[in-house]
Amino acid sequence: MDFTECYSDTVSSLAVAARERNARRVSLLIQRGCSVDSRDNRGWNALHEAAAAGTIVCVRQLLKAAAGASRGCRAYVGSLTHEGESALYLAAQRRHLDVVKLLLRAHADINQPTNDLSCPLYAAVDCGHTDIVELLVRKGAEVNGTHTASCWTCLHQAAYKGHSDIVRILVGVCRLEVFDDHMITPLFVAAQYGQKQCLQILADAGANVNAQASDLATPLLIASQEGHEGCVEILLDHNANPNLSCSDNWPQLPIHAAAEFGHNTVLARLIAVTDRVCDRGEGELSPLYSAVKNNHSHCVDLLLRAGFSPDAQDCSSLFSSDTTSPLAYTLALKCTSFQPFSDSARLLVAAGATLTRREWLYILAMCKSDVLQYVLQQRSIPRPEQLSRTISLCSRPEQQSNSPLSPEELRGLVCEALDMVCHASYWLPTLLQAGLEPSLLLQQPYLLGKADSEVLNYFLQFVNWSTLSHPLKDILLHRKESTWRPHHECVPSLSHLCRLRVREELGSVVLMQTDVVRQLPLPPPLQLYLQFRDIPPPSHATTVPQRGFPQRL
Repeated sequence: MDFTECYSDTVSSLAVAARERNARRVSLLIQRGCSVDSRDNRGWNALHEAAAAGTIVCVRQLLKAAAGASRGCRAYVGSLTHEGESALYLAAQRRHLDVVKLLLRAHADINQPTNDLSCPLYAAVDCGHTDIVELLVRKGAEVNGTHTASCWTCLHQAAYKGHSDIVRILVGVCRLEVFDDHMITPLFVAAQYGQKQCLQILADAGANVNAQASDLATPLLIASQEGHEGCVEILLDHNANPNLSCSDNWPQLPIHAAAEFGHNTVLARLIAVTDRVCDRGEGELSPLYSAVKNNHSHCVDLLLRAGFSPDAQDCSSLFSSDTTSPLAYTLALKCTSFQPFSDSARLLVAAGATLTRREWLYILAMCKSDVLQYVLQQRSIPRPEQLSRTISLCSRPEQQSNSPLSPEELRGLVCEALDMVCHASYWLPTLLQAGLEPSLLLQQPYLLGKADSEVLNYFLQFVNWSTLSHPLKDILLHRKESTWRPHHECVPSLSHLCRLRVREELGSVVLMQTDVVRQLPLPPPLQLYLQFRDIPPPSHATTVPQRGFPQRL
């Protein structure tokens, strides 16, 4: 049965008069002998109606009439509805201060719980009735009891609702360190819901700003997660610890929460106070991982500008195999989306993130030439003399934007490219135009043996096909019989041999990526010829996969 809906045919005439605040009619009906305790379908009697309506005259009349009845006044004032609500509860809930005072004088139970564990004080707190709360507290109401299934106290509820005046009353009489079923304190609740005034009062009263919930979350963590800047400031001003671990599963700190949920201002504040061991420390987790998780590029930018390493640390032992670096993580997260190369990835590449084979796998798997072009604009193909000067990955200093690829990075690029020959039409023109030495792609037979016919013809125009090694020529001869239609003569033209000689003298990078050719006294078409720009790129014979990665080879 619905005990909240009132069925009019169940309500007594006396109760109706009390509800309508008609004291004269109430008096008349009492004189006629109407029962003061007649109940409707909700279990309400006339006293409940009068208390809810706030008519002190009617309440006084009903109590006087009940005193002469067999039950007596005390039993009558304690009568409950089917929901367990007393007249005092209804009056407190509706802020009828004079009625509350009268009922208390009539010995109403100040702590009488309802069916859902509420009580007059909790109802007044919930509704923000400061004067009622002050009265009930002064009259001895229990202030530390739990009143919900999740074990919230009045102080929890006041902090949640943001009733700062009530919180100010309660902190003087309540235990500050009371916990719900998740070990959450009222101060934690205030921080979670952005109730700055309540948080300030609780913190000033001495509540523990580092009290951890059952999952080890702290007030500072939850305020950072929710982006409550003022609450973060209050907590830090009261010595909240930004380096207190907030999870048993991984080294979570408030800075991670701010980065994950994109709260830039909070993140900036936490960067200043968080121990930098989380940047690259072993067993730690850089907040860059949290920022790239939801592609909060503004947070990524802020962290990088603050000096956090774009490489962070390898966290694959904590999470998935994709978390070897922030760049690998963001590329893995975006590999199935329609915009797989996120702004966060661009920032990390521009900041000099190391490009291992895993990163090259994701980049090449996108089958987007513009993405590869962007990466090579930020991290150029190295010249031979740069390769000889570059030290190993394990001992080299942090890469900077526009720095050339290291030998290991270049080797990883070539290896991954040759593993994706079936999609060479997407990456081969970009690599060659960026200055990659074609000879690097001939160290393995994959390109000549597996590439599409049009791609193969395109590539051969960048080399002297007449001087290929015998094993490579055998591959071409075998393919010529079945899967390849050559578009060139057996002997290269003199002009082609000349541009190959120019490339040999200058180097591929200088030839393709500098203006040295444009300084030669040659007509523009010939300059373009020397840079191999007369060669049309191959068409894309294969379809880009909609999800995941293309097959290798």
